[in-house]
Amino acid sequence: MYTCPIQLSDVRYNAATQCYEASVTVHDNSTVRNYACAIKAPLSTSFEEASKGLAKQAVRRHQHRGGLFSDLSPYKSRQRAGRAGFDPVRWLDGLVRGTGQKVA
Repeated sequence: MYTCPIQLSDVRYNAATQCYEASVTVHDNSTVRNYACAIKAPLSTSFEEASKGLAKQAVRRHQHRGGLFSDLSPYKSRQRAGRAGFDPVRWLDGLVRGTGQKVA
């Protein structure tokens, strides 16, 4: 059995397609992936049954790495190669002194 924390959000019933849809987040070690899932079921299906089906679909897609997913990793800014960081005070000082830098 596959045991990892699963979080369902925005669960809704789409009457046009007769499907339950949800955004399902799977937390696997340090990986957090978000899957858009949908299961075909009648409106009379209980929330518990629908959520089990949606979670099962997300776990299956997570294990087989199939379909589209959103990778939710923290953003780390990187230094641009060959260029020092931008210093707005130094740039403005250069404009005042007239060092020849163009203003856009």
